[in-house]
Formats: sequence, structure tokens, C-alpha cells
Amino acid sequence: MKKISIFILACCMVATYGCNAQLGGWLNKGKKIINDASNNGGTGALTNDEIIAGLKQALEVGSNNAGKQLSTINGYFGNQIIKILMPPEAKKVENTLRSIGMGAEVDKAIMAMNRAAEDAAAKAAPIFINAIKTMSIQDGLGILKGGNSAATNYLKNRTTQQLTNAFRPVIENSLNKVNATKYWSQVFTIYNRLPTTFNKINPDLTGYVTERALSGLFVTVEQEENKIRQNPSARVTDLLRKVFGA
Repeated sequence: MKKISIFILACCMVATYGCNAQLGGWLNKGKKIINDASNNGGTGALTNDEIIAGLKQALEVGSNNAGKQLSTINGYFGNQIIKILMPPEAKKVENTLRSIGMGAEVDKAIMAMNRAAEDAAAKAAPIFINAIKTMSIQDGLGILKGGNSAATNYLKNRTTQQLTNAFRPVIENSLNKVNATKYWSQVFTIYNRLPTTFNKINPDLTGYVTERALSGLFVTVEQEENKIRQNPSARVTDLLRKVFGA
């Protein structure tokens, strides 16, 4: 833990002196289902209620799977798509530290950021489930008739603030264990004030990690949605098989 604090302090020295997968197929299938339900009077036709229930269930399965996946050890750190790295604006600082033999400390700082995100990920599922359960028929039909990112956007619009409020204190607590937030803020507040600094770095480490954690969460939820629409084995209930096909 002390080494990570030393790493953050080293960032200060170097900085000072160095001066969301497409949903198109799924949505198209949803439109077809709506048309079939409207135009087919047979016993196999789906009602709007069944369609919306199927959509809700798909999102519940997807969001639960995403939360479980990300809250395990290496849920973020082991996934190269969503792994939280140093901010791109800090790449020069990172490269300099690695060049002077502090690569291990950089790696430990990156590990700390990802472990903090993994600690927070367990908070996601209940928030997602609440947003899904309160979805109206109009909301659901809007998602099915919307663009390629309609489902993801629905969850983002309904849950981002709640997720931020839930993730931030958990992430802050995890980072504070290694004094990362304190030193990061001091480091990059000074760095950003330098006249030679054009690409400013967010001095709020907790905010940065929270933002990246939520971005990775939505990427993972969308991946789970795609499994349901593309892979029959991912349709784990009778309703999902009925709505999305066996």
C-alpha cells in the first residue's frame, strides 16, 4: 500500500518536472414480433404484455450476469475491453515512470483502480432491476422501435445517476486504503496548473475510476443482451425462448 502512495507521489514529480456492440438484429426481431402479434390472430401470436415481459426478463438476465461477472476478482482487470488504465492524458507521465524503473508501481496503481471498480460492481444489479421493473409498455415499445442503442440508452438514462451515487463511495473507500485519492489529487492539481499543460488530467481519481467503471458496466450489459438475441442457449427461461425464439 505504501508503494502505491510512493507511485502517486512520483507522478507528481514527473508531471511537475516533465511538463458502448450493435442491437440492430435484436431490435429488428422485436419489430417483427410486434407486427406478428398485431397481424396474427392465431394462438401462437404474442401480446404486447408478453413482448414487454420478455424484454424486461432479457434485461434482468443480462444485467444480473454483468454485475456478477464484474464483481468477481479480475472482472475488470482481466477484461482487456473494459480494464481501467491510466488516463490517456497521463500517458507521458506513465511512460516516464516506466522508463526510470517504476513500471511495477504503475501496474500496482492500475490494479488498485480495477479492484475498486470490482468492489463497486455488486451495487449495480438492484439498481438495474428497479429501472427494468418500472419500465412501461410505452418504454418497452420505444426500445423495440428505437435505434441500435435504444436499450442501452434506456438503462443509461434511468440509472447512471443512481449508479454513480452507489459506486462512488465504494470506489473512494477502496482507493483511500492505499492513499491513492489524496496523492492523485495533489499530483494533478499541480500538473494542471503548469503553463505547459495543455491536456489536463482529472484530479478527482474517484470520479475518474467511477466513470470508467460505469462505462465498462454498460459495455458488459450490452454484451449480455447480444448473447440473448444471438445465442439460443442464453435464453434461459420459457418466456425468453417464446419471445426471442427457441
